[in-house]
Amino acid sequence: MAFSSTNSNWVLHILVRICAMLSLACTFSVLATASRALGLPLMVESQIALNFDIETSIRRTNFPSDFLFGASTAALQIEGSTKSEGRARSIWDTYLENHRDKVIDGSNMDTAIDSYKRYKEDMEHLKNLGVDAYRFSISWTRILPDGTLSGGVNQEAIDHYNKMIDMLIEYGIKPFATLFHFDSPQALDEKYGGFLSSSIVGDFQDYSEVCFRTFGDRVKNWITINEPLMIAQLGYDLGIAPPGRCSGRANCEAGNSSTEPYIVSHNLLLAHAAAARLYKNKYQAKQGGEIGISLVGQYYEPYSESLDDKAAQERALDFQLGWYMEPLVYGDYPNIMRELVKDRLPIFTEHEKKLVKDSFDFIGINYYTSIYAKAIPIDPNATHTSYTDDQFIYATAESKDGELIGPKFEGMNIYVYPEGLQKVLELIKEKYQSPKIYITENGITEARNDNRGLVEALDDLHRIEYIQRHLYRVHKAIKNGVNVRGYFYWSLFDSFEWLGGYTIRFGLYYIDYKDNLKRIPKVSSMWYHHFLQGGRKQAY
Repeated sequence: MAFSSTNSNWVLHILVRICAMLSLACTFSVLATASRALGLPLMVESQIALNFDIETSIRRTNFPSDFLFGASTAALQIEGSTKSEGRARSIWDTYLENHRDKVIDGSNMDTAIDSYKRYKEDMEHLKNLGVDAYRFSISWTRILPDGTLSGGVNQEAIDHYNKMIDMLIEYGIKPFATLFHFDSPQALDEKYGGFLSSSIVGDFQDYSEVCFRTFGDRVKNWITINEPLMIAQLGYDLGIAPPGRCSGRANCEAGNSSTEPYIVSHNLLLAHAAAARLYKNKYQAKQGGEIGISLVGQYYEPYSESLDDKAAQERALDFQLGWYMEPLVYGDYPNIMRELVKDRLPIFTEHEKKLVKDSFDFIGINYYTSIYAKAIPIDPNATHTSYTDDQFIYATAESKDGELIGPKFEGMNIYVYPEGLQKVLELIKEKYQSPKIYITENGITEARNDNRGLVEALDDLHRIEYIQRHLYRVHKAIKNGVNVRGYFYWSLFDSFEWLGGYTIRFGLYYIDYKDNLKRIPKVSSMWYHHFLQGGRKQAY
């Protein structure tokens, strides 16, 4: 039967449904056969033939039965409705109002993908996908518009998240709620400088308690803060994200890159610990949940086998992952940071050490890529200019032989290096007392290209292979004794990608920005559904 280009979208949906009802063992062969029969350019056969190996043969049954598979999103990137339903401005709203030119496509997240209003539809997509869990974030400025408890609680927001969580529970999906995913209240930034002030610790604890008290009867997995490294480095060292502070006056109106990143990270750790201790002391026994924090898990390989480059690798990992893990596990910052940063690195009081140490039930790891660390000779007399320069490393994706650490796909500088995930997981086990770990983010992009036909846009075999190879490495890490309990793909949907705007696509679901933000499953979502079903037949 021949089909014209005008009804190829309909054909694709039929194809997706057919393949989704078939067992995992024959998914790809059937898809290839069907694509030939229907004349659709899904480009399956050659890629599958080339890429099928032991790593891509990973199965759901390779993991423990209680291992959780899910997908992640963040409120600021998907919700929209930024000026309604009682929500107040976050620092990202203000930053984009003042620096629209810094976003590649000049966009903002006022509408995003409209998930706040379309959450019922989105929960149905999650149900159809077949995930065990869903990691989402709660908007601080929806719950407490001015960031403080004294400013009042927004009941509309409470009602919204209650309904969404109830749907997740109804569908048998575990909610993983992140309390703070980059969107701190603008009101607190204006009031006392946001995370530059220790005053934010109490306000974050108050906000967290509203969430624990209101949602904790159903939410059993809490993440306090997402990627404190990115908040400190991008916002206060490089100045390329809110609140846009750095030492260079050509780029930032205010800030000090040599001190502020350390102050901010210190207060982020204290805020995390205050919320986590509150949960553990007041709510955990009754509600039966757990609480943790999500950290950047980028791995570094030494640029060469020289002792200097190996020391640079260790230094990079200490300055990024260890900056948070050392206080959380041992109660203080890494020795190398104290040695190089000296009195610019804040000091924990004895009370704060006890507060921060062991203030987690699990660690979330967000892993996308790895790079090389090349040593810069340490100069003890160097002028202290920034957190980045304090590390005395040159970070590069190219080896000394000029080879990239891994292939790079469209959209972002993500170099595919699955070995790095296994290595960072095993590092955490060995160095930080083998904590429980969830992979809270892991994903790959393609660039938005509105000239692509829909069929081509949905054909994301590179994403399937990316997930497979990283899951294989997670599986190997588990076999080597790492206590990994779950994996969340980033992201469920294409969405607003910070300074990349809507030019980058991470999603399992394609968002049609030209047709009412229609959600359309990509081929990867179909594969993930089958993977999660473990070969069982189920209608998509």
